[in-house]
Amino acid sequence: MTIHDTHPFADPEPDPVRRFRGRLGGPVSLVTTGAAADRAGLTVSSLMVANGSPARVLLLVDPDSDLADAVASSGTAVVQLLSWGDRDLAEAFAGTAPAPGGPWRLGTFEDTEWGPRLSSAATWAGVRVESTSTAGWSSLLTCVVESIEVGADDEPLISRRGRWVRP
Repeated sequence: MTIHDTHPFADPEPDPVRRFRGRLGGPVSLVTTGAAADRAGLTVSSLMVANGSPARVLLLVDPDSDLADAVASSGTAVVQLLSWGDRDLAEAFAGTAPAPGGPWRLGTFEDTEWGPRLSSAATWAGVRVESTSTAGWSSLLTCVVESIEVGADDEPLISRRGRWVRP
């Protein structure tokens, strides 16, 4: 066995755009849609809110994700901001941690007209997809905000450089 002074899985030619994006940091959301067996969810940290009448949420999602297909089908979604205590849930919906029985078992969800909402999420928005386009290697979902709840923000979950951090 050889001991190395570098990370054995480090990319020898790291993507500078990915590294730049990772340094921006930002809140972590869980975007969910569908009902019953047709539910889909994905951890998303690439999002922006544009105020206006109506307000919009812009989401960058993996075009190969279950969420991208499900949102295109349903036309609605719930965008909920996660808290520090939701780290395991965020990992499971990102597909980076095991979730025996599926990630939906890691939290309590309530059905809304936009999709399932994490019961403990204090801040969330019900959105309707206005348009979908391609942006780089992602799908850009432009969504109109139809309902919004803003609650306490005591311990938000933040992503920076691929790690969960406290603000």
